[in-house]
Amino acid sequence: MLKRLTIQNVALIDHAELELSEGLNILTGETGAGKSVILDSIDFVLGAKADRGMVRTGTDACTVRAEFTSTEEIGKILAEYDIEPDETLVISRKLTADGRGSLKLNGCSVTAAMLRRVTSLLVDVHGQSEHFFLLKESNQLKLLDGIAGARVAEKKADVQKLLAQRKAILASLQLLGGDEGMRSRRMDILNYQIEEIERADLKEGEEEEFRALQTRYRNAERIRSGLETARGCLLSDGGGTDALLEAQRSLSSAAKYEAACGELAARLEDLSSELSDIAASVESLLDGMEFDERDAERVENRLEEWKTLKKKYGNSYAEIAAFLQKARGEYEMLADSGERYEKLSAELEKTDDALFTACLALTEARRESAEGFTSRVVEELKTLNIPSAKFEVEFEPYGRGDVGRATGEGLGGVRFLFSANAGEPPKELGKIISGGEMSRFMLAVKAQLSFGGGPATYIFDEIDAGIGGKTARVVAEKFAKIAKNAQIIAVTHLAQVAAFSDRSFSIEKHEENGKTFTRIRELEGEERLREIARLIGGDPGSANVAGHARDLLAGAEKYKNSL
Repeated sequence: MLKRLTIQNVALIDHAELELSEGLNILTGETGAGKSVILDSIDFVLGAKADRGMVRTGTDACTVRAEFTSTEEIGKILAEYDIEPDETLVISRKLTADGRGSLKLNGCSVTAAMLRRVTSLLVDVHGQSEHFFLLKESNQLKLLDGIAGARVAEKKADVQKLLAQRKAILASLQLLGGDEGMRSRRMDILNYQIEEIERADLKEGEEEEFRALQTRYRNAERIRSGLETARGCLLSDGGGTDALLEAQRSLSSAAKYEAACGELAARLEDLSSELSDIAASVESLLDGMEFDERDAERVENRLEEWKTLKKKYGNSYAEIAAFLQKARGEYEMLADSGERYEKLSAELEKTDDALFTACLALTEARRESAEGFTSRVVEELKTLNIPSAKFEVEFEPYGRGDVGRATGEGLGGVRFLFSANAGEPPKELGKIISGGEMSRFMLAVKAQLSFGGGPATYIFDEIDAGIGGKTARVVAEKFAKIAKNAQIIAVTHLAQVAAFSDRSFSIEKHEENGKTFTRIRELEGEERLREIARLIGGDPGSANVAGHARDLLAGAEKYKNSL
């Protein structure tokens, strides 16, 4: 429900706060006092199209802030938006004089579409508003199912169970590759992939080995040049080997005179042996440096084959091997799947038959519920001064071939058809119903509902216009019934309706320093009595008028206590 509404710089309202309660909240005031501004503000914060004209003259921006009691369903939506759910949902909206605006849910910025998704679950506004809950066919179906209760719920459960079975069968068929043609095409693809990988006969570690060979062949001249230079340094006349031997002999000759020279000569002897071995290795490598162009081409081709297979089947030998194993398994499964496919196809056909039957049973349950529902609403409308009302529920036809588009709601939607005038055939609710008729229609619907479907807050904008006397009392009583399970915010000019309020607010307009302001006051006690007297007409100070007001309040209280 709407707990608090804060309005800043909207039209004639510079600042106003409304603390609203459960039950029936009534707004009263003279024509032009600003009641519509309050409803426009609620529309605005709920996500209606913004109009720069609502920004109070002389100010830069207007803001409206609404605090609602949150629900589990709204909490799930907020979680989808990465907004922290809370027991209280705070909606704030700002519009600047140059047309820029901002929308926030619990302090987080959202789009208009995101906001409307949430607010459609919170408030249903009737009257001068675009928020017509019952104009959406999906909501019409939801309302009808709520009225039908357990019987339709049971039929929907049957449909949903069969839908789950159908989904599982389709998933199994998909794994089998679909029909025979699809399965054959898939097997051809798998066979090609398997043969391509097997024909390549890849070996683990082979790619790395061939990479090394590729590097050697591509740099053969650099390698040869380095070896030849090393051989020249080591084995040429006077080269490194000869120089080392000469140094060893010289130190050996001096050793008989100096012991340290002998130790150095011995070390040079070890080094000379190592250097000779290195020189022999260099010589051997040079002798083996024969460049085979055909082998180099073979290495390049093999690496290109690796590249192609890695691009198709995996980035390594292990991934390609895993792909091959999976492809072999799927191929074997498809090769043996003909019988399984036929069996699943038969199961699907049988399930579709059962699903179609279940949808028909669900529709029939809805039809039976709709008959009683429409007749009760028509009777309610007669008491609300629409004596020639006609109300029907039209069911969309469907056939066995439509099973594939069945949902958890079954097959075939519904449309509410309405006519308020004698001689006029019922037509779609949204195309022919006026604002006042729509409000009374919704009032009639909610007055005889036995479930808590739909939003928790209903706003009615002067649905009592043009009625009085006994009809006004009927409207008030219906408000009282609805308000037992939902919050109502209603604008009225009728004392009979205002007397039934659980909380009353007076909307007044006055001038200060050459400017016009709208003020909102909560009425209690004698102030409430005087407002009822004003609505009755005549002199509010008159004893007769005041007595009548007291009688209305007493009668309303007695009726509410009887509910």
